Amino acid sequence: MEWKASHILVKDRALAMELLKRVKQGASFEGLAREFSTCPSKAQGGDLGWFGPGKMVPPFESAVKKLGVGSLSDVVATSFGFHIIKVTGKRGD
Repeated sequence: MEWKASHILVKDRALAMELLKRVKQGASFEGLAREFSTCPSKAQGGDLGWFGPGKMVPPFESAVKKLGVGSLSDVVATSFGFHIIKVTGKRGD
């Protein structure tokens, strides 16, 4: 199985919670990623492209596995900071 996902990565949980709230209220996920994310993927609106098992840190991968295409995660904490993840595709068995 492979997944395609975008994310917004920030260092502060409170900011992540605020951004998640804004996305749920209709703000542009891609726009917020470009403005706030600390990941280089921010230039692509947070798009991480396709990845398979073992390519992301375990808490990130675990969250992605539980989401359907088009779904948004709650705030996910990893060693990199706090992520809001949006699954944009799945392929494989």
